[in-house]
Amino acid sequence: MLPTEKQYVQWLENTDGNDTFHNARWLSESNHLPPARIVLVDDKTTADEAYRLACEGTSLLWRGDFHNAKQLLQALARRIERTNERSEQRKIKKAANKSAAESNTANANKIPNLFHQQRQIQAQRSRILSRLLLELDANYVSQLRRAPDVSAACTAAFGQLDKTIDESCVLSFRDLQGALGAAQWREKGVPIESLGLSIFPHYGVFAPTRHEYVPLLLDAPLPKIHEVAYDIGTGTGLLAVILAQRGVPQVIATDLNPRALACASENFTRLQLANVQLQQADLYPTDAPLANLIVCNPPWLPAKPSSPLEYAVYDANSAMLRGFLQDAKTHLAKRGEVWLILSDLAEHLQLRTRDELLDWFVDSGLKVKYRLDTTPKHGRSQDDTDPLYAARSAEITSLWCLEPA
Repeated sequence: MLPTEKQYVQWLENTDGNDTFHNARWLSESNHLPPARIVLVDDKTTADEAYRLACEGTSLLWRGDFHNAKQLLQALARRIERTNERSEQRKIKKAANKSAAESNTANANKIPNLFHQQRQIQAQRSRILSRLLLELDANYVSQLRRAPDVSAACTAAFGQLDKTIDESCVLSFRDLQGALGAAQWREKGVPIESLGLSIFPHYGVFAPTRHEYVPLLLDAPLPKIHEVAYDIGTGTGLLAVILAQRGVPQVIATDLNPRALACASENFTRLQLANVQLQQADLYPTDAPLANLIVCNPPWLPAKPSSPLEYAVYDANSAMLRGFLQDAKTHLAKRGEVWLILSDLAEHLQLRTRDELLDWFVDSGLKVKYRLDTTPKHGRSQDDTDPLYAARSAEITSLWCLEPA
């Protein structure tokens, strides 16, 4: 969905021999501010020149061949990687010159510092790559050579532009790629093998490409009485689908994100799940019966999201997790249970301790009934070249079954 407050960009362009100021609506799903400096670039622009301009903070409005823009973006990414590699080598050399005592002190904070450094590197990479821009007309049509039809993908991702005033827009090439990728997910779906079905994500809704926790939800015994269940922060609706398929008569799924609600509704309709209700809410539903079972798969890492697209991954100060736990008991029926799906990656990254988590359970009037564990199977957990490989390879994802203390 497009933001309610419109933002615009302006640039100077030679049209029919005259320098003319052009205006267009600014779209950014990463919450980047409208660029202050825009220069026109095309097929004649070298990758080195484009990289220099982007690093200086200048945005590049592409006027060449569409597929050449894709190649330029790849070239920029390679230059960023080379720069980061040289920077890392300098850090290693500098660390080697430190005394043993200084090194030991530094090692105590090595892992959390490494995590934050990686996030900073990723954020800087995103800023540089996002400076390659594209203009689309009011129908999301590009006038570039060999440009594909992106109108359906952009409309699904960003909503309608104002056609009454022939409103064109400017967005980053990366945001366009994100919209095109989301359109493919929405068409093909994400197969959930253990369920024998697919979930269809929308743009801006976290795709359940990691779903090793699904067997835990299938193996956990339902409470003896399971008339009503809540799925808090439903996202695509996957957890609600599991509960409905396991025979819970009434499932109430909540989310604050309108995109998530639309996505979950479409998935429920596809699967013909008449026993699932949706409600827009910040955590718990209102005017709902007490739940025999409350499930939640919150963001796993306690860090500040840098954009709305990261809200499903990062939870600043564990605010959602703590809020979910704090109010769970008041929404539980007698002998009800809470199923919390949570990875311990934050513990391996030294961003949160196990004792902190257990204390939050106690402070919320809950106690652990049992826990089911599984190991990660995604590619990054097997990639020993990943700077965070030690933490990722040790990660355990758990279903914590909690009950009132």
